[in-house]
Amino acid sequence: MLVFWKEKLVLLAVPKTGTTALERALLPRASMAILDPPGLKHLSARRYRAEIEPMVTAKGADPHETVAVIREPIDWLGSWYRYRRRPQLRGQEASTEGIDFDGFVRAWMTPEPPPFARVGSQARFLTGGRGRLIVRHLFAYEDYGALIRFLEDRFGTPLAPEPVNVSPRMPLVLSDEVEADLRRHAAHDFRLWDRARAARG
Repeated sequence: MLVFWKEKLVLLAVPKTGTTALERALLPRASMAILDPPGLKHLSARRYRAEIEPMVTAKGADPHETVAVIREPIDWLGSWYRYRRRPQLRGQEASTEGIDFDGFVRAWMTPEPPPFARVGSQARFLTGGRGRLIVRHLFAYEDYGALIRFLEDRFGTPLAPEPVNVSPRMPLVLSDEVEADLRRHAAHDFRLWDRARAARG
């Protein structure tokens, strides 16, 4: 998470949406940066409002605008699945080795996901009470160019972030049955993603 005092902007780091690359590109301009540990780096919009915003808006300053990225939910889960299949996790509880994508998604949809499928939810990250979106500027990962143009306009300088933390490439197959269950289970995630795409369409 990065806070930019002059630009009155806060970049929230939704996991697996390319924000680490943006953080590296924009870090020199940040007034405040939380890069570690992951639980603080990936501070949700709700926690930002409760824990950080009161400090950022101290002494009567206007609230900063928040910006975040949301990824198509199946692709987002696929990125997590591939990332947790990397050799460094072999033999650990968080590894998806030996688990197919259907199994990973089914596990993610359970009330208490096992460690390998415990990756949170984009909708929970971005919303407050009653599921209301509380991020001012929400961009679809699939329209990254719009986000870059927004930031370039805000900062008045060109940006060329280098990709980092890219998940290994591999074919993913999700059965029609599991996809249908996922679209019901994660309906709010799909709606928020559709909303982000429509806002820039």
